[in-house]
Amino acid sequence: MLIVHRVNILWGGIVSVARPAGLALCTILLPPSGAGAATHIVKPGGDRLATALRNAAAGDRIVVKAGLHHGPVRVVRRVIVEGRPGAVVDGGGKGSVVIVAAPQAVVKGLTVRNSGISLQDQDSGIMVLETAHDARVENNRLTNNLFGIYLLGPNNALVRRNVVIGRRDLRENERGNGIQLWRTPGSRILENDILYGRDGIFVETSKRNSFIGNRMRELRFAVHYMYTHRSTVSQNISVGNDIGYAIMYSRRITVIGNMSIKDREHGLLFNFTNRSIIKRNIVGPGPKKCVFIYNANRNDFRNNRFSGCRIGVHFTAGSEHNAMSGNAFIRNRRQVKYVGTRSLDWSRNGRGNYWSDHAAFDLNGDGIADSPYRPNSIVDRIVWTHPSAKILLNSPATRMLRWAQSHFPAIYPGGVVDTAPLMTPVHPVQPIFWQE
Repeated sequence: MLIVHRVNILWGGIVSVARPAGLALCTILLPPSGAGAATHIVKPGGDRLATALRNAAAGDRIVVKAGLHHGPVRVVRRVIVEGRPGAVVDGGGKGSVVIVAAPQAVVKGLTVRNSGISLQDQDSGIMVLETAHDARVENNRLTNNLFGIYLLGPNNALVRRNVVIGRRDLRENERGNGIQLWRTPGSRILENDILYGRDGIFVETSKRNSFIGNRMRELRFAVHYMYTHRSTVSQNISVGNDIGYAIMYSRRITVIGNMSIKDREHGLLFNFTNRSIIKRNIVGPGPKKCVFIYNANRNDFRNNRFSGCRIGVHFTAGSEHNAMSGNAFIRNRRQVKYVGTRSLDWSRNGRGNYWSDHAAFDLNGDGIADSPYRPNSIVDRIVWTHPSAKILLNSPATRMLRWAQSHFPAIYPGGVVDTAPLMTPVHPVQPIFWQE
């Protein structure tokens, strides 16, 4: 199982206890180093949690005891909201359950459930507003919410080690995303487990974000980028999603050390992605296409491993100046599908890629095959342009074309050629995920 529960929160430092008459919560005074901050212990039931949040001062700690607490609640001051094991905040199916509006506020250790289902209102388990810069959302469990955690504009927020289980009772286009970000520069999404819903992590119109060590499965896209720049996607794992990592309309993205296992359509998808680095990723087995590259330019694909796909790389015309070296293409039904007429050399500085179907010698022992590798032929081009021509694949004319190309390489069409193919494959280091 990829879902991991982490809600063991410890607290201490008690000096004295005061219980005002008629109130259902306790105030525990901290030592002088707390600068006058108090700890409020909130028992379950009614609107006690909402009342405690309204009455708390900046710097206070709200300890939420085990049991059912009614939402929605709003965090309007710089406080720490810390749930004991078994503390549940239930939104009752209306709006967002926990709304964080204060800078540097912390919400951790809670089970948050049952938001509303309005996509227009972006109903969420935990909604972090644009006023909540440097907020932290950690070690929570979110279930049966439309969106799990939504960062709506804060700077430098941290979302770490949460478990987000999305809804399955809604159609896919009616569901929200596990973690969604909009215009939230500098925010970090670290070590979360995300299951079901629409997309695992969806980010739009942002920059300088980090998505590291997250685990996502049974979604549409694991990670979905739109108009997001100068960010990092690293050491994540995608299992059983339609698409692993979809990077769209973005530039200067570092995609490094991720895994895509048994995703259905694409492991990596790059659409209008420019000047990015894609290295040491592992894709496959499973997807129809390990990598799909569409109108993406000046990217560096280096030391990745693409295996067990119907197509290793589907590379379209309109994608220019992309560097491919040190990658391993292993047991893909078709290693490359390139729809274009230009000649592209997939090697750099005398080092190309490894191709499992390339039968070649290395007589001088330098690790580079003595003959170039060409993944596509005239026959491939004909079939891609005219799919009905598949019925002629075993015809004498097709066999003659293949024979002619093997004996007269000059008649090859324009396309991909690796002039320095490697004799042994690259073995990227698998992602080092956070420890339980």
